Amino acid sequence: MPDIRQARILILATHGFEQSELVEPRDQLRNIGAEVDVATPDGLPIRGWNATDWGETVEADLKIGEARPEDYDALVLPGGVMNPDKLRTDDTAIDTVRNFIDTGKVVAAICHAPWLLVQADAIRGRDVTSYQSIRRDVENAGGLWMDRDVVADNGIVTSRGPQDIPAFVAKIVEEIQEGLHHRARAI
Repeated sequence: MPDIRQARILILATHGFEQSELVEPRDQLRNIGAEVDVATPDGLPIRGWNATDWGETVEADLKIGEARPEDYDALVLPGGVMNPDKLRTDDTAIDTVRNFIDTGKVVAAICHAPWLLVQADAIRGRDVTSYQSIRRDVENAGGLWMDRDVVADNGIVTSRGPQDIPAFVAKIVEEIQEGLHHRARAI
């Protein structure tokens, strides 16, 4: 059972991420001792979206293509509308999501970020939640959608939105401490 204080966590994001959905999990996970890196498409800083306007800038630690899943215990995907909409068309980002899924690592997606799980064909037959507006997308991809603050299905953690961040982070920690998840590819 890995100790969260020794865990390495990767966050994938680009411009337009929901401010609270990146910053709060990143800071909470760092505060309990995890090492957290932020990867962006070009390795450059990205700007968040905060409710109705542009938010703060977040520094990147590396490019998405430089991230090696074997170096991390978990992948966190913040939402917002713009961020996952851009990343789901980025082959490198989707390959990274698939690699984390295929190696049994924890993958956590909040708000609209389950779009990346849909694109990676990772939710068919799995229990998931998301922001209400993408429910149909999740269901059309074969996900078993639930209206809950957080849902975990064999190390794949999903959550609805900013109001659920405390439950989201707590479930990420719990799933990391369980270790690798031996799961079959989505059916």
